[in-house]
Amino acid sequence: MRIFDPHIHMTSRTTDDYEAMHAAGVRALVEPAFWLGQPRTNVGSFIDYFDALLGWERFRAAQFGIVHHATIALNPKEANDPRCTPVLDVLPRYLDKDGVVAVGEVGFDSMTPEEERVFVRQLELAGEHDLPVMVHTPHRDKAAGTRHTLELVRQVGIEPGRVLVDHLNETTVAMVEDAGCWMGFSIYPDTKMDEDRMVRILGERGLDRVLVNSAADWGRSDPLKTAKTGTAMLAAGFTDADVDTVLWQNPVAFYGQSGRLLIDDAGPAGATFEGNSILRGEPVAGAGRQAVAAGAE
Repeated sequence: MRIFDPHIHMTSRTTDDYEAMHAAGVRALVEPAFWLGQPRTNVGSFIDYFDALLGWERFRAAQFGIVHHATIALNPKEANDPRCTPVLDVLPRYLDKDGVVAVGEVGFDSMTPEEERVFVRQLELAGEHDLPVMVHTPHRDKAAGTRHTLELVRQVGIEPGRVLVDHLNETTVAMVEDAGCWMGFSIYPDTKMDEDRMVRILGERGLDRVLVNSAADWGRSDPLKTAKTGTAMLAAGFTDADVDTVLWQNPVAFYGQSGRLLIDDAGPAGATFEGNSILRGEPVAGAGRQAVAAGAE
């Protein structure tokens, strides 16, 4: 199977993960901007992080035959920190960069007024830069947070088909589906959603507007959960074409709305990045990248 993981934090993963992902069929991914595991203390920390996502991490993925994209935003967890919110003034220059395929992750963490203000501003930025939006739903009081998220999307006037509402479960999927937004599911070892529950939801609701991701980060998570979901789909009677729709065609369709999707091989194997090389053993063959429109393969 071929896999496009639409939400994974590779900055926190190892090169072994890249190798295992490629072996499992992962050929493209999106890495959303998020927090670092501890609070940032100044805007410069964001600038260095964004530069790494768009430069170093894309290069690192290319060494293992995987095309790396990013979404850029001030994440909800840090939206409450006045040391971080000035980064909103910096975001526009990153939202115009090659390989940035959405504004994200945005949304709610603790459902504070400051989070709402930052969320609304970033929805506006998505409209100004003609980008889709990736929305993080809160871990606590998820139903209320998702409902308010959809209210704000309507108020700002973002087209629902350009909004991905992520980290959904059985209690939130119906309201997102009814709103016309894309439905994102993070498959985790212990929390959020597992592959068997995901297969049941697909059987009940179909494949339309569904994205399945690993959301793997520095915590207990699994960058192969997309592949394991595909295997579970096949075991449940879904076809190879169904798996391809969920794990490849749907991510291409959603992020392709940005006009900046990069498909094909991940770059010049054996190259260095600003004098740095991370190659170990035989380099991965392949070079080049191709911008594609929504729905292209």
